[in-house]
Amino acid sequence: MDVSLLTEAKSAAQWNGPTFGNKTVVDLVLPEMMHLIDPHWYQFPPMNPLWHGILGFVIGCLGLISWCGNGVVIYIFSCTKSLRTPSNLLVVNLAFSDFLMMVVMCPFMLVNCMNETWVFGPLMCELYAFAGSLFGCTSIWTMVTIAFDRYNVIVKVFPLIGLSGKPLTIKRALLWLALVWIHAAVWTIFPMVGWNRYVPEGNMTACGTDYLTKDWFHKSYILVYSVFCYWLPLATIIYSYWFIVQAVAAHEKQMREQAKKMNVASLRSAEAQNQSAECKLAKVALMTISLWFMAWTPYLIINFAGIFETMTISPLVTIWGSVFAKANAVYNPIVYGISHPKYRAALNEKLPFLVCGSTDSPAPAADNKSQASNGTTTAEEKA
Repeated sequence: MDVSLLTEAKSAAQWNGPTFGNKTVVDLVLPEMMHLIDPHWYQFPPMNPLWHGILGFVIGCLGLISWCGNGVVIYIFSCTKSLRTPSNLLVVNLAFSDFLMMVVMCPFMLVNCMNETWVFGPLMCELYAFAGSLFGCTSIWTMVTIAFDRYNVIVKVFPLIGLSGKPLTIKRALLWLALVWIHAAVWTIFPMVGWNRYVPEGNMTACGTDYLTKDWFHKSYILVYSVFCYWLPLATIIYSYWFIVQAVAAHEKQMREQAKKMNVASLRSAEAQNQSAECKLAKVALMTISLWFMAWTPYLIINFAGIFETMTISPLVTIWGSVFAKANAVYNPIVYGISHPKYRAALNEKLPFLVCGSTDSPAPAADNKSQASNGTTTAEEKA
């Protein structure tokens, strides 16, 4: 360990001695882990054991819900022949990645919360952080491929903005997913080979990237990583859903005008429903983007606050980044699985006790329904 860092750490501990009784959040850290602890954490007293208990309880609940939710999504999509489509491969991959994230991370955090520190040594700390970053990045980019696939299909159904694309095939979907996993692996392996590093977080029960380093070479990793694993995916998702809603809204307007000319109430098969397709799609888009923002932004803020030193990061603050990021694995199956009409029908058939509300198929459309109304139905199902 660097002598200057050790001296700074000891000075911080001594400075806090009169106030905190010489106890710090680092006191329970294993000796072999000390070289990974940033001097910043020596200024904080031990966390209240109640917070470790709350964190363990919340992570345990999130893990259980995620295992059940993502496990059911994988099961339903895998054993229902009508759902084995190229587009649904993307949804299954998202559920698989989220499932693995909680399988790997939840047990470690529960044990560490009970011990109030990381007890598995430096190697497992590194592997734990690598796995969390890998599965998180994979989930992020899988959501991007889902958004792009929906954009591609719906804009092709409604070529009102001059863009269209080829339907997704099994081979193409597998290629996309392979690229997603490779992309995630490349970015998450960098800290293991010298560009930044994986270290214990402030609460000492989890590990992540070192955002407190003073070296701008290592700080640059977090900046570049945020571009390719947060800003670019977020921009792509917003772009995709914006044009999806625009295309469907234009289609709805076109159909209303056509209905007036033909003097009929509506040409849409879904007119019996309370909301138009554009409203449904707008809500799906808003929910997708909002949940994304809620999941990953707290962790990004903590990382940026660390590298730019804009605020004092306490061990308690680092808890929330972990909780919100892991909560992403819970509501993804709701947004991308349960919101799928055909998935709900299959779920009602195989596991009816999990279904709330009606899953009846819509009534057959009238004979004078236009071909464009078929496109609207496709848009609703894809969204």
